[in-house]
Amino acid sequence: MLPALALRTLRSADKRCIAKFVWNFGVKGMLSVERFKRRLKRGETFPPFLYLSIINSCNLRCQGCWVDVEEKDSIDLATLNRTIEDAQAHGNSFFGILGGEPFMHPELLDLLAAHPDCYFQIFTNGQFITEKVAKRLREIGNCTPLISIEGREVVSDERRGKKDVLNKTLRGLDHCLKEGILTGVATSVCQTNIEELLTEEWLQHLIKRGVHYAWYHTYRPVGPKMNMALALRPDQLVRVRRFVTDMRARLPIAIIDAYYDGEGQALCPMSTGVSHHIGPKGDIEPCPIIQFATDTIRDERGIYETMRDSAFLKDFRELSAEHTRGCVVLERPDLVKQLVVKHGARDTTVRGTALAELDAMTPRFSQWLPGEEIPEKHWMYRIAKKYWFSDFGAYRKAGHAQTAAAKAKELIATGRS
Repeated sequence: MLPALALRTLRSADKRCIAKFVWNFGVKGMLSVERFKRRLKRGETFPPFLYLSIINSCNLRCQGCWVDVEEKDSIDLATLNRTIEDAQAHGNSFFGILGGEPFMHPELLDLLAAHPDCYFQIFTNGQFITEKVAKRLREIGNCTPLISIEGREVVSDERRGKKDVLNKTLRGLDHCLKEGILTGVATSVCQTNIEELLTEEWLQHLIKRGVHYAWYHTYRPVGPKMNMALALRPDQLVRVRRFVTDMRARLPIAIIDAYYDGEGQALCPMSTGVSHHIGPKGDIEPCPIIQFATDTIRDERGIYETMRDSAFLKDFRELSAEHTRGCVVLERPDLVKQLVVKHGARDTTVRGTALAELDAMTPRFSQWLPGEEIPEKHWMYRIAKKYWFSDFGAYRKAGHAQTAAAKAKELIATGRS
């Protein structure tokens, strides 16, 4: 698998783009995680990976989206540059760029060009990636578009709320691949696309098209338009995990996940401190689906000191890790509300209904399914996760044995469905 993937990438991708990926993301990313681990030993937390939603606006209207996509909030270039430079000064080199739709931000390309020694992953629907934009992305060389595809033609239109979505997205995807840009495809796995896209046939199609990696994450019913009918059952969550580990060991395409360590133990990147989120107003949030904050990137102390010293983020990490290895929002929305009230955190949405949305949630299973752990099969993923994507000791003091036993009984009682 690995030699075939490497050969395919070398043949299809621009050599300068590969070099930027290897150095800015690979080498410097690993060093960033090592600095993160040293900070943890000192009792300090600053994530090695930051995700920035630089704009609210989006051209699509996806089912269950929690972003205020009809609004026009965005972070200006000067603030973005200052934030990235401060994080860089403390060892960070990788940044995830989200929206809304990031390519609707008028200064996105300027942002990428301003930081040639960083690496950016852009979460996008791909529809604004014209031939001209793709050429510019290749020239800059320090980014990878992660293009979301939510189904074949019919399901894509249904999931994304517009017409001809898949064809428009594939045009953007092909523009990237034609220019030799390292490009991925992301899918939010849900009830309406699991049979279409969680298949070897689909991955083989992506490989033939020239896609370099895939990212399967699972739909999370949150926000003002939460759609419980789309959410996966526990047995389907296990199916996703098993599929990912199987395909990683067999196919020449990299597959990303963010919910498990090398032994198949569930984790939450927010709880472990490996990642936090910055919203389109500059608010510093625990993660993208927790739309509350007490801090902002506009604080004169800078992003490093502000996040390091945030009592709100610290409490979120610790309380979440104490109660679950999964998603605290899905499993314990009451705890999220408790912390929001305790810290007097502000609702960072434009709609102003985030607290009421927590009240409306029904607790459900997330990725933590005790007794259903599936370890990585491929040695490369096992090693990478052991050293650079684990729980970093976040759950060491939690004593989850009793909670895990109770959850296992609940799974049995529900027939894992």
